[in-house]
Amino acid sequence: MAIVDINMVVTLHYVLKDGSENGQLIEDTRGGAPIVFTFGVGQMIPGFENNLKGQGVGDKFSFTLAPGEAYGDMNHKALVDIPLSNFADQYGNIDPKAIAEGQPLRMKNQNGQSFQGVIKEKNDTSVKVDFNHPMAGRTLHFSGEILEVRENDGLN
Repeated sequence: MAIVDINMVVTLHYVLKDGSENGQLIEDTRGGAPIVFTFGVGQMIPGFENNLKGQGVGDKFSFTLAPGEAYGDMNHKALVDIPLSNFADQYGNIDPKAIAEGQPLRMKNQNGQSFQGVIKEKNDTSVKVDFNHPMAGRTLHFSGEILEVRENDGLN
């Protein structure tokens, strides 16, 4: 029987909850397609993989990850105030729907690197955008079952 290890293809279902086993549901793959990934190549967060290594088909798992084992702590430097004028079109108009609180925002820096953020608040002069990962700073609880572990044939 194959076990979860580097470069093995793992198929599983999981339930993700906020904070603990009794926390608010974030995601549940059981009603749809299972997740399939190559273990140990950076497709999944390290804490998730660390808890699956050595397991096999039919094994059930349940573990909690602190922010540092998942998507990291909240980085307050990733909360950025952007001048409102940066959101104006060529005529100086600003679409209020584009800068509404909770609205996702994609921006590029001067080097062309793309960043995904969420608008947290706005005022008369600036818009505060959070460029942290949406799960940053959160404790996450995963539970589920491993459905398949196989050699990587390069055809995932």
